[in-house]
Amino acid sequence: MDIDHGRLSRLRQGQGEIANHVIDEYAAGRLSRRDFLRRGAVVGISLPVLGAVISACGSSTTTTPSTSGAGGAGKAGATIKAGIIVPAAAINPVTIADQGGLDMLGQAGEYLVFSNQHLTLQPALATSWKPNSSADVWTFKIRQGVKFHNGQPLTADDVVYTYKLQTDPKSSSNALSAFGGGLAPDGVKKVDNFTVAFHLAAPNGNFPYLVSSDNYNMIILPNNYDPAKWQSSFIGTGPFVMKSYTPKVGASFTRNQAYWGTKALPAATEFTFYDTMTPMVLALTGGSIDVLGQFAVSGGEQLLAPGAPYNVTNLKSAAHRQLSMRCDQAPFTDPRVRQAIALTLNRPAIITALFKGQAGLGNDSPFAPVFPSTNHTVAQRAQNIAKAKSLMSAAGHPNGFSTQLIGNNTLEIPSYGQIVAQAAKAIGVNIHTKFEDSGTYYGKATFGNSDWLDATMSLVDYGHRSVPNVYLTAPLQTINAKKGTGSWNAAHFNNSQYDKLSAQYIATSDLTTQRQIAGQIETLLLEQTPIIFAYFYNYLSASAKNVHGSYPTPIGHIFLNKTTKS
Repeated sequence: MDIDHGRLSRLRQGQGEIANHVIDEYAAGRLSRRDFLRRGAVVGISLPVLGAVISACGSSTTTTPSTSGAGGAGKAGATIKAGIIVPAAAINPVTIADQGGLDMLGQAGEYLVFSNQHLTLQPALATSWKPNSSADVWTFKIRQGVKFHNGQPLTADDVVYTYKLQTDPKSSSNALSAFGGGLAPDGVKKVDNFTVAFHLAAPNGNFPYLVSSDNYNMIILPNNYDPAKWQSSFIGTGPFVMKSYTPKVGASFTRNQAYWGTKALPAATEFTFYDTMTPMVLALTGGSIDVLGQFAVSGGEQLLAPGAPYNVTNLKSAAHRQLSMRCDQAPFTDPRVRQAIALTLNRPAIITALFKGQAGLGNDSPFAPVFPSTNHTVAQRAQNIAKAKSLMSAAGHPNGFSTQLIGNNTLEIPSYGQIVAQAAKAIGVNIHTKFEDSGTYYGKATFGNSDWLDATMSLVDYGHRSVPNVYLTAPLQTINAKKGTGSWNAAHFNNSQYDKLSAQYIATSDLTTQRQIAGQIETLLLEQTPIIFAYFYNYLSASAKNVHGSYPTPIGHIFLNKTTKS
């Protein structure tokens, strides 16, 4: 790079130790432009400074992608009709754990930070943020001039209340999957009326992602508001106000005329809930909805056909399925048995059959190909029936065994479950499959009250995250109710070396170090195989050809505030 050192030196002023390290890494050529934009945004470098640093290092300036899509052709003021999967339970920001539910939260509620389609963070209800030198205290500036739908001004008190509520181990908050062991209620501090500091139990180099739309429960609530009442009001700060909500049926929203930002282009939106994908696809092709929140390749082929009259959004993502095997129940107490099941799968064939290539290979760890920190030097696991049989014999099961797999009846999961069962027959394992609706499968989403978390083999959907932190903690760290770790540990995996490595990964903000630790984690999980990660699939959403500007994110949100219709 042809670096303007004088200008770069001026840009460093006031950036802080961690931000300046990220600038150093880019100037030294150890970060690509895209990785610099991502890492810089995480540690609180503003967009103008990011562009100026790139320019000072001899490149043309650049900007991050838009937060909410371009309006495209078409007229504002339309009523946009969308179809999504039915929410599994009451719309309560504390307890929501499913895609239909998170979609509803995102219509009226807003987050401190927005995580866009390209894994890049952008300001939302927080205008800026920065860590201290050890990344265990993060300070956020709260946007001024924002009002809730009831006219109440947004202040730091609302943010502090929301985060104390969601980080309380006694609250049964789904967000504890991200915060457990990292942020406790007494770590949420009001600095002044528009500043909040988060004092973490341990350093976290990716913490802003945990307060972003990736952590979908974390819409900001009014101070002292009862989250159990949220379904009756949908009170938030967002661009739409709830008009009506009927459980299992649908919801409607109108434009928030008092919105702090650019007013929504649609006059109204209407959501219809569907139990399965097939009727949703038929609704789009039949013209009764304008936008389809998500569809799978299998069953959605006509939407992907060349020349089809639909706008399809295809996003590479970290979304995946986790096939957990109970490490505390025979025969899966032996890692050789777990490895053997994993070795029966022909992963490229699965991707072809279920996704027509619209997915990336999984290597039995949460490190998806899309993550910058994934260590690609670790060898990819491939089908090996001979080795699988040898492992089964060594584990004392030369003739196999019988067991049950319980999965969520959504998108391609039942088909994938049948593939797993068929593949396992090659080593004498007879897997009985059972697929349930989301409400039955998730249950209360707590141990002892959920087929998801209690089954001997469990096959569950995991939405996209922009960093692997939640995947590393909730389903894999040792279950500890006091610390709040392992809240989604369906495999009941307990490994102190893994706990240590995952904590080290989370603590670092340096991308090179993250990749080094990721390689160790990937290797350990291949040896232990508590969970099979066979693929990471592209997120697919569609709209009618005359509808423009709908903005899905890989985690499952569908934002319609810049949608037009011609």
